[in-house]
Amino acid sequence: MNPSSLPELARRLRALPPSCGPVRLVAVDGHAGSGKSTFAGRLAGALGGAPVLRLDDIATHEELFAWTDRVLRQVVEPLSRAEPAAYRPYDWRARCFGPPRELAPAEVVLIEGVGAGRRALRPYLARLLWMEMPPQEAWDRGRARDGAEQRVFWDGWVPAERRHFAEDPSRPFADLVVRQVPEGYEVLPGPAADAGM
Repeated sequence: MNPSSLPELARRLRALPPSCGPVRLVAVDGHAGSGKSTFAGRLAGALGGAPVLRLDDIATHEELFAWTDRVLRQVVEPLSRAEPAAYRPYDWRARCFGPPRELAPAEVVLIEGVGAGRRALRPYLARLLWMEMPPQEAWDRGRARDGAEQRVFWDGWVPAERRHFAEDPSRPFADLVVRQVPEGYEVLPGPAADAGM
């Protein structure tokens, strides 16, 4: 796929068979700081305003990665029944959950965040996209973005992310790999496509 061809990617995603009830659930995974949120936002725009579940709203200080049951219960199960999902986004400053937020069972729904392609979610995914960036480069970008205020958080996050991907890697199962290039994004076949999975 040519750089900057988000409309073409959107067309291909819409053409997929539904994977979660009537929904084509598409995950955008990658290391923290790799540009997942920005890419997912632009892809959502190319999809005409597709809903986006940001895993930063699901994870908590105590459960950086232990949120699988909540996502399955609050999001995946309702969408699989063609019902709106409802979840309570986590407030990282107040350290508590906020009021419920609805996620409509649209044609395509994006899930973006570290761990979006974990094994418990893969059976419900129409496609798994991986943001390609070396981990240290991504973490350095994330630290620079978040500033000194989040330094302690990042000191704990990096080893937690390493453990997560060691135990439950996403990249080997990615259908597509996304690289940021000067003209936008380059979308290439991922390891799963190369393996004929």
